[in-house]
Amino acid sequence: MKYIKTKRLILRDWKESDIPKFIELNRDRDVRRYFPDVATPEESKAFILNAQRDIDARGFGLFAVENRHTKEFIGFTGIQVWEEDGPLKLHFLPSIEIGWRFAKRYWNQGFATEAARGVVKFAERNTDIREIYAYTASINYPSINIMLKLGMKKVHTFEHPSIIDGHSLKKHVVYKMDIKKRHRFKL
Repeated sequence: MKYIKTKRLILRDWKESDIPKFIELNRDRDVRRYFPDVATPEESKAFILNAQRDIDARGFGLFAVENRHTKEFIGFTGIQVWEEDGPLKLHFLPSIEIGWRFAKRYWNQGFATEAARGVVKFAERNTDIREIYAYTASINYPSINIMLKLGMKKVHTFEHPSIIDGHSLKKHVVYKMDIKKRHRFKL
């Protein structure tokens, strides 16, 4: 099922044919630069199963992203629920997180920002969500740049509990946007 269409992208359910491409994407050290390690094939498959389960249960989640013109799977973008009982013990949980990840050959072309703007519009029109959060390592400037383009504001920093002390990825930043007001993004 297709959930969101933008000028160049379709955000949709996951397909069986996405699995090998997503495994490849998650084994790329550049793509996973702001994670402690690359993902195993089993972790990538589990991610897809969980993402699709959330979409089926809630009507939203981390959608597969397809290039409208080439029909190629290029990554994912979407929103998901941060549970209060997860590994992060932060004062604003539970909450809704927006996230994205794209294959390297699709970087620096505006795809992540375009897809994220589509997700925000989707949330405004189809849910009662009023706040969206995003978090990343404090050195992940490409993702922080997308957060800023969405109009998100930095609201918190924390030490990620799953990352060892002294690691360059330990410090994380949290950004937030209020979607009570309609955002006027061109898609």
